[in-house]
Amino acid sequence: MRSIMAQWKRERPDIDPTPMAICGQVWRAADRLRAGVMDNLKQYDLDFPGMDVLLTLRRNGKGAALSPSVLAKDMMLSTSAMTNRLDRLEKRGLVQRQSDPGDRRALKITLTAEGQTLADELVVTHTAREASMLAALSEEEQALLCRLLAKAG
Repeated sequence: MRSIMAQWKRERPDIDPTPMAICGQVWRAADRLRAGVMDNLKQYDLDFPGMDVLLTLRRNGKGAALSPSVLAKDMMLSTSAMTNRLDRLEKRGLVQRQSDPGDRRALKITLTAEGQTLADELVVTHTAREASMLAALSEEEQALLCRLLAKAG
């Protein structure tokens, strides 16, 4: 990275290449982190969107029932994208659609017993995988990185 910066400084001394270096490191790290997470998901035959739905339902509390629109909003998705995810998870028996007792026209999504078990296991392996990928950073460095990235993004 230093040689690339030195080359740009030599070729274009009027431009500060630091943002290129920072963005390059962030993108490289993101690619590695994403690959690590995806590798963990393979053992569950899940993709990232499926994991996102399962863990969103699970973090809302055991037995939580959310409408597809609330789920979509919480996950920053369109309702059509949410429908596709729910269809795939329902086909696998991980979530179920139930009539909303307060509104017969509406649905609520819940984890099935199998989905609950999977979500509980997945959150453990997911956080362990992420922790292992960040192990080179001290707790203080991780906290600082989190603050800096939040500030940048």
